[in-house]
Amino acid sequence: MKVQSYSAGKVGQIEFDTQAFGEKVFYRTLKDAVVMYQANKRQGTAKVKTRSEVHGSGKKPWKQKHTGRARAGDKKSPIWRKGGTIFGPHPRDFSYHPPAQQRRVALRSAIAGKLIDKEVVIAELPRYSTPSSKSARGLLKGLGAPRKALFVLGERNEVFWRSVRNFPGVTVRTAAELNALDVINGGLVVAEQSAMDALKTRVGIKEVTA
Repeated sequence: MKVQSYSAGKVGQIEFDTQAFGEKVFYRTLKDAVVMYQANKRQGTAKVKTRSEVHGSGKKPWKQKHTGRARAGDKKSPIWRKGGTIFGPHPRDFSYHPPAQQRRVALRSAIAGKLIDKEVVIAELPRYSTPSSKSARGLLKGLGAPRKALFVLGERNEVFWRSVRNFPGVTVRTAAELNALDVINGGLVVAEQSAMDALKTRVGIKEVTA
């Protein structure tokens, strides 16, 4: 399969073996993985006060009978103004982790979908000696100035990350930490050849030998 390429400021095409990522997108598995990653990002810090936590007196406001008014226990009752809240949210952990194999299939499906949509560029990314937003801006311009771009590196590159970190819509990940949500939200995927090889090893379809 021919895939877009970028090298020395020029955009072209190269042959790339995509069989390791398959030709089918498992949408249900992909959706489940995206929901899981989004749930794991939730802080879970929402908190309300129950009637036992609301500030106020526990004194009975009036006697139980013969007043003509409804019975009342204290001013902290949930039906009173400034009273406690019934069944409100409390701090909790929303995170969960499906099987590793399911997460690998989801990432493989996400990459396969990007390949089908021709939103993958295999690039020889420049090596900056010092952070340079100007050079990074030229790189993005050469790639067609995408609104969103996900750079996938073979290994960590602090200088490159610092060059693009202030650009809205630009994300940098290594092949080892990439997940399905990154790919789905990333827009144009710009990956180094070493990163694609690492992803083949990490999530690619294993060949069955007799």
